[in-house]
Amino acid sequence: MIDSASRWRMVRKLRRNPKPEPGPAKIREARVEDMGLVADIYNFYVRNTVITFDEQPWDVPKWVSKFEHLQKLNMPFIVLESPSGEVIGFAYVAPWREKAAFRKTTENSVYLRPGAIGRGYGKALMTELIRLAKESGIKEIIAVISDSGADASIALHKKLGFEQQGHLGKVGFKFERWLGTVLLQKSLK
Repeated sequence: MIDSASRWRMVRKLRRNPKPEPGPAKIREARVEDMGLVADIYNFYVRNTVITFDEQPWDVPKWVSKFEHLQKLNMPFIVLESPSGEVIGFAYVAPWREKAAFRKTTENSVYLRPGAIGRGYGKALMTELIRLAKESGIKEIIAVISDSGADASIALHKKLGFEQQGHLGKVGFKFERWLGTVLLQKSLK
């Protein structure tokens, strides 16, 4: 196991990509065949960061199951394609809680390949996700963000109109340390 400082040096190194592909990236609805690349992107964060509290990578069948479940609920799941057609990011909303009264409230997730960070793609994905969520009848989006190493994500959410509702300290334990979460909320009027 590598320590936290070494892990973040690796993440920063992977973020550097001096030659972005020419042409615009494209956001589109996710398809079941995208779930392999979605798994690759997500599992990088599982293995190397505290951005997600998952400790075990997700295999493709688990992602396919999640994708199909969200499709049945008419909840948006989108991907970002590079100009060459490779999936370099994804975003979706999922039920906040399973109880019926929460049916119009969701939790969002957004992930990018490390080399795609810092290019405005996260904002583009989140903006489109919010639009699609509103279009599908969702009224509230909750963001649950790690309180360690996710300052850019918190700032992005606030820039897009999310308001901080609370902070839960020491609710997760990963890589031999306690972690908390910041809770943000956006109303879709």
